[in-house]
Amino acid sequence: MVTQEQEAEWAGHIRRIHEARDQAAFKALFSHFAPRVKAFLMKSGASETLAEECTQEAMATLWRKAHLFDPSRASVSTWIFTIARNRRIDMLRKQRRPKPEDIPWGPEAEPAQEDVVALQQESAQLAKALAELPKKQRELVEKAYFGDLSHSQIAAETGLPLGTIKSRIRLALERLRHSMK
Repeated sequence: MVTQEQEAEWAGHIRRIHEARDQAAFKALFSHFAPRVKAFLMKSGASETLAEECTQEAMATLWRKAHLFDPSRASVSTWIFTIARNRRIDMLRKQRRPKPEDIPWGPEAEPAQEDVVALQQESAQLAKALAELPKKQRELVEKAYFGDLSHSQIAAETGLPLGTIKSRIRLALERLRHSMK
């Protein structure tokens, strides 16, 4: 359990990193959090190499973006572990991207006319279902799927709690699922 004094000390380290690029403050945070972040990532399924790389990236992000830490929105540990989790997700996405030589070049075969019509009908049905969602849910779904924003980015942009965003999107997707049957 983290005490208020420990949390205040960590927040002070981040403030010193932001204001004065205090290397001693960074070293203290790195010494405490890096092994814990690595263990967390490995427990969540990352290989040791990926966990080490994500930990390094997360701690480098802490150094570069200390000015973004807001103690009223999250604790220091929550902020650091969220950065690490997001780095892991980003790295996994990069690993799954096709290599340029795997992407087919040249003209693709024309789709069958019935496939085109079916896709147009599904698109129209989806547009109608989206329009029928409550405004708060629709806006979050649009930001997540059409704006390609993560839930954390949406939370930062809207000021809404992350749990609220996840709940609204989940409810909206459930409504869309029922509408598309």
